[in-house]
Amino acid sequence: MKSTRRVFILFMLAGVPFLSAAQVPETKSAARQKYFAYLGTYTNKTNSKGIYAYRFDAATGKLAAGSLAAASTEPSFVAVHPDGKFLYAVSETGDFEGKKSGAVNAYAIGSRTGKLTLLSQIASGGADPCYISFDKTGKFVLVANYTGGSIAVFPILADGKLGERTAFVQHTGVGANKERQEGPHAHWIETSPDNRFVFAVDLGLDEILVYKFDAQNGTLAPNDPPYLKLQAGSGPRHLVFAPNGKFAYLTSELSSTVTALSYDAANGAFTPLQSLSTLPAGYSGANDTAEIAVHPSGKFLYDSNRGHNSIAIFAIDPADGKLTSRGTVSTEGKTPRNFVIDPTGAYLLAENQESNTIVVFKIDQSTGGLTATGQKIPAPATVCIAFTPAQ
Repeated sequence: MKSTRRVFILFMLAGVPFLSAAQVPETKSAARQKYFAYLGTYTNKTNSKGIYAYRFDAATGKLAAGSLAAASTEPSFVAVHPDGKFLYAVSETGDFEGKKSGAVNAYAIGSRTGKLTLLSQIASGGADPCYISFDKTGKFVLVANYTGGSIAVFPILADGKLGERTAFVQHTGVGANKERQEGPHAHWIETSPDNRFVFAVDLGLDEILVYKFDAQNGTLAPNDPPYLKLQAGSGPRHLVFAPNGKFAYLTSELSSTVTALSYDAANGAFTPLQSLSTLPAGYSGANDTAEIAVHPSGKFLYDSNRGHNSIAIFAIDPADGKLTSRGTVSTEGKTPRNFVIDPTGAYLLAENQESNTIVVFKIDQSTGGLTATGQKIPAPATVCIAFTPAQ
């Protein structure tokens, strides 16, 4: 059960302020740029040893298998700092230094080799941290603890190490699904586009919780309204903003749905617009959604299906933010916990956790369609990918 509830994901295009596709200029020089692709993985009962550094050529879409960048325990989710000098990763465990907590690790990045040097390690404040992101200033790290059902904020010190947490919130309550929602399960956390609010998606509570964010001190306070209540038993997992900041999209793991939301930036409030299935008509097998991403053009949305083992494609109406299904494409593997769009917006990399592969797809810039390039790269129990330029 733990493997179905932990995060997969890598990085969100509209909400994570490290090198997202929307932040990389679409120029010839960017297209020629080479990248390190850092892989977060699960190490328990797998052949993985930690975080791996692969190489990605944005001009050709070629992904080359790399090597172990840092040995670590359950580094399921990783994020590269905006300055490209540091990488931060959760350690998705429930026992750290004798406490019911996971850990957050800070690393220095070797710009030429891609190797990672551990700078500091600190308790996450709750068991099984499954998501990590930055505020828009790059001064704070935000963490969601899945089993702990809590969120925390940590300051980033001048040397890249993490300081003692500046905020901690314990969620409370239960959901309709007695097996999966027996308590709170924070699954995603990021700031609003203007950095005034922090949003936490809680799978166990069927809520998007909203907090006022003090970007000077890294503290949180409940917003008014404090949360958006979602369909009972839907199990919300991840949220992503459209590039224009007017709309957001939520994938719900337990109901296999994607929900379009309008966003009130002044008040930090969401309003549901529509909800669509991520599965083709007639499919009746087991399924859990995992990752969701908006193309940097703002025209298309993608959502991964674990069970159906596919990427669902949707067109976005720029006027009202609503979605139209464009069907699904097989990920050519099992359990696509995560996928990521490369920094130029030309390719989508699907990570098949249980098949231990990454499959590279070319994105049709007119239709949003995905075409497999023929690359199926071995990758041990991969959970997420974060890009940073390689020298």
